[in-house]
Amino acid sequence: MSYTGPDFDPPPQRRSRRGPLTVGLAALVCGGLLGWGVYAATGGTDDKGAQAEGSPSAAPRTPSPAASSPEGGGASPSAGDEGSPASRTPAAAGPLKGKVVVIDPGHNPKNVEHTAEINRQVDVGTHRKECDTTGTSTNDGYAEAEFTLDVAHRMRAVLEKQGATVKLTQDGDRPFGPCVDERARIGNAAKADAVVSIHADGSGAGNRGFHVILPGSVNAGEADTRAIVAPSRALGERIAGNFVRVTGTAPSNYVGGGTGLVTRKDLGGLNLSTVPKVFIECGNMRDSKDAALLTSGAWRQKAAQGISEGIVSFLRG
Repeated sequence: MSYTGPDFDPPPQRRSRRGPLTVGLAALVCGGLLGWGVYAATGGTDDKGAQAEGSPSAAPRTPSPAASSPEGGGASPSAGDEGSPASRTPAAAGPLKGKVVVIDPGHNPKNVEHTAEINRQVDVGTHRKECDTTGTSTNDGYAEAEFTLDVAHRMRAVLEKQGATVKLTQDGDRPFGPCVDERARIGNAAKADAVVSIHADGSGAGNRGFHVILPGSVNAGEADTRAIVAPSRALGERIAGNFVRVTGTAPSNYVGGGTGLVTRKDLGGLNLSTVPKVFIECGNMRDSKDAALLTSGAWRQKAAQGISEGIVSFLRG
């Protein structure tokens, strides 16, 4: 998803005293389980609907009829029907027994067939925006919605082995959607201990790397994120550190000021959440080098492992 929308507040840039990128990466690998603070040296990126302040303009994408945004999701099949998020029986034992994790696969593979429905406006607290978008794709046509669902399935398998109860906001089992506001409500209703929304960006060629999107402090309309800002940042830092360690992928080189962390206030999926939640843009589908990773099953397994290990680290404190 590309950043073209308003209200994007990137984290302050920090200077590393470690010097070269390789040193910063090594430090992050060593400190991945301790958080993201030591990783400022490695470069940053951002994706999802709004452009980061001070970052180069993202190139336009042409995936499906609608533009991609970090939120993703279509309207419910019927008004007022929240649907039932996909879930499976957790492992009988494990370090995450009793914990609930909600995975939000960005967009829906069938959204492209329901552009009228996903273009309807929904309230995200600070303003109204589209229910969802179709998402982006690689230049060869591999859809973001396919990518996010595949990573979500791989994450579910990893986390269930740790004993967690895992729920998906959608599992390709709906005509379209859910809308971004409903995606937030699914995590809230589950009383999730952690929620992660999976995405991939659609920026210009040469823009590479991942970034984690954190909720900013919002208190407007139905949105009040003040209680989740701190725990969501802790979750995001753990995910970012472990993502680098497991995948070897550097943070975005085009948003995030080199931190791999971006704060936003315009995303309904974050604004309406009452539980710790972050988004992760795993890479840029419109860059050939990133696309080669995103289309690799072996790399997607690493991505799922890295994100999951960040969640485990966060939940175990």
